[in-house]
Amino acid sequence: MTDSDIPDPPKDIDALPVRTVAVTAPLRWLALGWHDFTVAFGPSLFHGLIVAVAGLAIAAIALNVWPILPGAFSGFVLIAPILATGLYELSRRIGEGEKPTLAQAIAAWRRGTRPLVWMGVGLAFAATAWVLVSAVLVALFVKEPIVGLDGFLRHVVVSRGSNLFWIWMIAGGLGAALTFAATVVSVPLLLDRRVDLGSAIVTSVRAVGANPLAMALWAAMIMVLTALSMATLMAGFALAIPVIGHASWHAYRSVVDTTGVAPRA
Repeated sequence: MTDSDIPDPPKDIDALPVRTVAVTAPLRWLALGWHDFTVAFGPSLFHGLIVAVAGLAIAAIALNVWPILPGAFSGFVLIAPILATGLYELSRRIGEGEKPTLAQAIAAWRRGTRPLVWMGVGLAFAATAWVLVSAVLVALFVKEPIVGLDGFLRHVVVSRGSNLFWIWMIAGGLGAALTFAATVVSVPLLLDRRVDLGSAIVTSVRAVGANPLAMALWAAMIMVLTALSMATLMAGFALAIPVIGHASWHAYRSVVDTTGVAPRA
């Protein structure tokens, strides 16, 4: 019998205990993420290149349909936690003293089974919804046609005659904060342990609540690395995504107490 043949735990399982970590813990997570990147360089870089290429494809589409540009990029970031599933598996195996392979990272998608799939569906839905909301906001507040980058900056970013940019930032920030709280440790937890989706999400939210400053610093570091990657025409994602993904695994292992919870086979 395989792991996927075993039903997941009942839906009323309580959230796992969480630990309190130092405010500077994200710096350690990032250092450990870099270490894992160097150990599993090939498979890790492959993940980063896939995201970089996907980012370029999204940019090419969005630059021809300017109203969806803000939502397209921010929605792309929302699904990043699920895209890093293979990186979590690489870090898990490195922690067990193995030299992981790309095949093992790809096979990791079966480890989380249905809860991981539903998490991916939820994040994809949230990203799509945000693209649509962003497009609607642009349509409501921008009365003139957006032509080229200059028009986009003038009417959307500078928002002459409206508060579009600030409304978009507040709405996007709220959505990003909720997504971060729900996924910061839930995806690696689903990959690693036999818990249901609801327990994983509640555990993630509790982890943020128990470590607000450390998690705020971690979120800020992710935002900076993401912005720098976009500023390099997506090339930076080839490095940033693997390091962030590996570091996220160590964030999960540092914050969540999995004692007594069965691992996924």
